Amino acid sequence: MATDILDKPANVMLDDGNTEAHEIMITLGQKAKEAYAILANAGAAQKNLALNEAAKAIRDNAKDILQANEKDIAIAKSNRATAAFLDRLALSPVRIEAMAKSLEEIAKLPDPVGKVLASWDRPNGLKISRISVPLGVIGVIYESRPNVTADAGALCLKSGNAVILRCGSDSFNSSRAIELSIQRGLAKADLPVEAIQLVPTNDRAAVTEMLGMSEYIDIIIPRGGKNLTEKIKNESKIPTLLHLDGNCHTYIHSKANGEMAAKVIFNAKMRRTGVCGATESIVIDEAVVDEILPLVVDQLVANGCEVRGDERAQLADKRLKTASPADWFKEYLDAIVSVKTVKDISQAIEHINFYSSHHTDAIITDDKKAAELFEKKVDSAIVMHNASTQFADGGEFGMGGEIGIATGRLHARGPVGTEQLTTYKYVVEGSGQVRS
Repeated sequence: MATDILDKPANVMLDDGNTEAHEIMITLGQKAKEAYAILANAGAAQKNLALNEAAKAIRDNAKDILQANEKDIAIAKSNRATAAFLDRLALSPVRIEAMAKSLEEIAKLPDPVGKVLASWDRPNGLKISRISVPLGVIGVIYESRPNVTADAGALCLKSGNAVILRCGSDSFNSSRAIELSIQRGLAKADLPVEAIQLVPTNDRAAVTEMLGMSEYIDIIIPRGGKNLTEKIKNESKIPTLLHLDGNCHTYIHSKANGEMAAKVIFNAKMRRTGVCGATESIVIDEAVVDEILPLVVDQLVANGCEVRGDERAQLADKRLKTASPADWFKEYLDAIVSVKTVKDISQAIEHINFYSSHHTDAIITDDKKAAELFEKKVDSAIVMHNASTQFADGGEFGMGGEIGIATGRLHARGPVGTEQLTTYKYVVEGSGQVRS
């Protein structure tokens, strides 16, 4: 029977100096493990009911969520947060409705658990099948974006995993309000509310504790900046599914359409500057730099974007500031972009593979063979042709949402949705066979 959370105090287990981080985290781990044993065997209809009820609760509690977000915004402003940071943190009626719709879209997806991935018969009569199963208890550590609370919770729920969420202190009030709404959905579906738990303290010691809880947590997924992911990679005693920074590139090939390049790059950079799929660096062929770069810069500068470039790019457009070698590595998460000129596509690919964080990189060209070469040789989780890098999103991929974009090679790569939150087991059916 699901725990009734309606009377659960809003400040339950908040760190008041009397509760040790170790005790908090062990309690969360134990409850998550117990909840996983139930959720892993829940049917699709029950999980979908929980998701749809959670979406309803988010809409019903929109006023409370917005009030909680206002507290977070006020604190961030007092700490002189940047405009891009505030954009990542801010919620609005439109963004809350998008969260609710995302939960409903995830509910519509096929159940990723219990799928027969492969099956075959052996000469001795054994029938072997590979079946998808949940990963277990997942720990998600993320920074300022409160919508991750909904996305991560919903994706883990759909895939039969319990999850412990550790948000950044900047979004704590918002994330807490979202957590309570999702837990109402679990309760309505008679599933344990402890399947989705937010770490109820901002004490940084909780992260250290979490990274050592291999007895309770099966995998850690970090989502945030380089400092966060480096800390987790270096300190975690639990396998990690890394989501690194988004130093994304858009390459303007010599056969690019200039108007398309200007339109796509403006969206890729300026739609939302603080997301990991934003283009941070433009790479352009020397053959078209004088013709196309001014078109691109016109739109960027007119909308308050600072453009930095190498010497050749500055010759093509006097509005560019000087780029330093460090600029090629930077994820600005702000209205700043760098420009690197190259001789040809081979040099472009070499530059991108060296400086990219291997998140998302794009080519603008009307040359199909050039696009195919770029797609084959650029070593990134997502490679695009004639499209904005801001499409690097699980929702845009038809996955309902994402926990993040995995940039490594194991266990998943690219948007991490429900299917990427499963593993598999083998089921062997016999009729009395024994091995000689």
